[in-house]
Amino acid sequence: MPNAPYKNPHYALRIPTETMDKLKYIAARSGRSANKQIEFLILQHIEAWEKDHGPILFDDGFVPWSRTKEKKENVQE
Repeated sequence: MPNAPYKNPHYALRIPTETMDKLKYIAARSGRSANKQIEFLILQHIEAWEKDHGPILFDDGFVPWSRTKEKKENVQE
């Protein structure tokens, strides 16, 4: 299905070509796709953040867009 919803949300990343080329170099040598390398790096950063600051619980009033009512209403069924 061409327009089927994806399991995970998408995020367009705009970075310089040289940076992306280097990321792809590292990813290939780590046995990952560029997408999986980015996910790996994000998860490492979240883990380091939570180690320093405690778990992220979303109990401080911050509501990510993915958890808002507007987002759910705009999802195609």
